[in-house]
Amino acid sequence: MSCPCQCEKEPCARKVPIFSSLSCEDLCKVSSMIRHRKYQKGEPLIIEEQASDTLYIIKSGHVKLLKMTPQGKEQILHILTTGDFFGELNIFNSDELSNFSAYALKDTDICMLTKDDMEQLIRNNPDISLKLLKTITKRLAHTEKLAQSLATKDPEIRIAYMILELGHKYGKRDGSYIKINLPLSREEMANYVGVTRETISRKFAKFEQQGIIHTKGTREITICDIQKLNEYID
Repeated sequence: MSCPCQCEKEPCARKVPIFSSLSCEDLCKVSSMIRHRKYQKGEPLIIEEQASDTLYIIKSGHVKLLKMTPQGKEQILHILTTGDFFGELNIFNSDELSNFSAYALKDTDICMLTKDDMEQLIRNNPDISLKLLKTITKRLAHTEKLAQSLATKDPEIRIAYMILELGHKYGKRDGSYIKINLPLSREEMANYVGVTRETISRKFAKFEQQGIIHTKGTREITICDIQKLNEYID
């Protein structure tokens, strides 16, 4: 079915699950509210403790959400990609300061909606609130799992958890294998699971010797035996 209004070929809103119930006409209205901005790799979108009244939608690219530890180290909380969004808590509470920083992992196109625009959308489409709540709940569950993973002293468990998570979000199946084009560098993966870069390289080598994974360069991993990988976190 063709769209009756003159919106762009693929508006940002069409890629976002919370807007999936909107009609084509409403999607075009959302698109007319959206502001666009391109961020270069490494550029900040939000800084921790900064005020914000914006919902950020990733049209293309990758974004990492992180906090700085008291020791001044980077702790990555989430890795987001096309169709994901963040900044939703500021939509419900304008006095809330951001509790994380956000950086582009690669050149990234962002679509932005203001708090006022989101409030108007939610009033007209109440089911968006429910979908926002479901997304927030999933992120809280993810953060709890990450905290549990970081609480263990065994770096192999933490690294296995990370590989499985990256495989779930970024992996593509090839028979029984799962090929992952990594959005993170080795240093960023180390920050994600709270280990050193050397530990990441050492454990990857061990998993590779055991036939669990296969690495190609620094940006590609293939999960060869997902059952053995799952055994680490069970």
